[in-house]
Amino acid sequence: MDLKIEDDSPHLGSDFRPTLHLALPLILAEVGWMTMGVVDTLMVGRLPNSAVAIGATGLGQSLYLLIAIVGGGLLLGMDTFVAQAYGREDLKDARYTLVNGLVLAFLLTPVLMMAVSLWPPLMRRFGISPELVGAMRPFLLALNWGTLPLLGYFALRRYLQAVNVAVPVMFALVSANVVNAVGDWLLIYGHWGFRAQGITGSGWSTCFARIYMLLVLVIALVLVESRRASKRATSSALSYWRDGVAVDARRIGALLRLGVPAAGQIVLEMAAFSTAAALCAKLGALALSGHQIALNCAAFTFMVPLGISSAASVRVGQQLGRRDPQGARRAGWSAILLGAAFMACAGLAFVSAPRWIARVFSPDPEVIRVGARLLVVAAAFQLFDGLQVVTTGALRGAGDTRTALFANLLAYWLIGIPLGYYLCFRLGWGAVGVWIGLCIGVMMVGSALLIAWHRKKLHAYGLEPVRMIG
Repeated sequence: MDLKIEDDSPHLGSDFRPTLHLALPLILAEVGWMTMGVVDTLMVGRLPNSAVAIGATGLGQSLYLLIAIVGGGLLLGMDTFVAQAYGREDLKDARYTLVNGLVLAFLLTPVLMMAVSLWPPLMRRFGISPELVGAMRPFLLALNWGTLPLLGYFALRRYLQAVNVAVPVMFALVSANVVNAVGDWLLIYGHWGFRAQGITGSGWSTCFARIYMLLVLVIALVLVESRRASKRATSSALSYWRDGVAVDARRIGALLRLGVPAAGQIVLEMAAFSTAAALCAKLGALALSGHQIALNCAAFTFMVPLGISSAASVRVGQQLGRRDPQGARRAGWSAILLGAAFMACAGLAFVSAPRWIARVFSPDPEVIRVGARLLVVAAAFQLFDGLQVVTTGALRGAGDTRTALFANLLAYWLIGIPLGYYLCFRLGWGAVGVWIGLCIGVMMVGSALLIAWHRKKLHAYGLEPVRMIG
């Protein structure tokens, strides 16, 4: 292994295949995650009062997702610890992180469930109509019971993908869409003897789908670990796991030291786009509809680099665990280039046919006009959006989750959002001004993180492993 190589570029080609091999199932998993909410919206849209049904479901999903993503973000430190342990062939330590990650998920569950339960009264205080909040409340309650299985799924997913077992993650989410769709059909409308529950039935269907996702990954974990135990001539998977089962506050604390900045970065980014939606809403329904068209398209293309980002985190961490910092750098650059290439193509598609894309969402000429204008702005930041999310994953694999947090805080909240507000309301540019502010924010984050990755000093083993008790 040659650690003296200064120029990684001639060797990047060899890293594209393993990166794609890991990223493709994770990309499909991200798309599956996104389509579950779309299916719920389509199914409740057939109810008698579809406007209330869609509004309550959409609002409830958004509010729940904001809390759930915080929980998932707090578990992102597992990527670093498990991947680096797997790279140095310390599977005992990888299992140790999984056990403590599951404990952390269990401890987070009541806190997150309580936070979700506060949304209905808060929405009433914010002036949301009682009709909408009343319909959302039982839907949100049903979703809330799926919090523990969802966090358990997050923890198992982080472990499995970090040890190069990504296909079950994809299968769990893709097949969960079928479970969710069937559950919607049974519980929303009351087929096969089930009581029709309206949008509440959609919440229970999503809850059951999350339980199903957890069970799929539990089965995958048992099969994978049993196979590894047999290869090591261990008498049983139980004895193979026994040494790695211990609750350690130090390991949980180490996970939180990485997870808290990662969760904060996600919240800052989500809040920036939510604030942009609120600013557009002040301009009226036309501006908000155009914003939603551009946002939905940008969110869909974002799923691809998001999957690549997870692969980048895993592969960088594994290479550092193997004491190969140059290999870690190549793994990061290969993922960054793949994400950038896809998003550059997405940007070209947005700028080449914005009116055709907007027409898919609405036949209204005015909505198409506004949506098409915002899609052109969205096209400008596609490349940088790909750069920022994949580079965030690469940095996380190296144990750095703070750089992305500070970059998002500075770029969105000190520059992008204030600039968007100024362009929108002071200069009268409307929704385009808001999106220009977002665009500049994304460009700044992408550029800053790319520079941070280029300058990052990677060391063999990456993080010092947090030692286990005993």
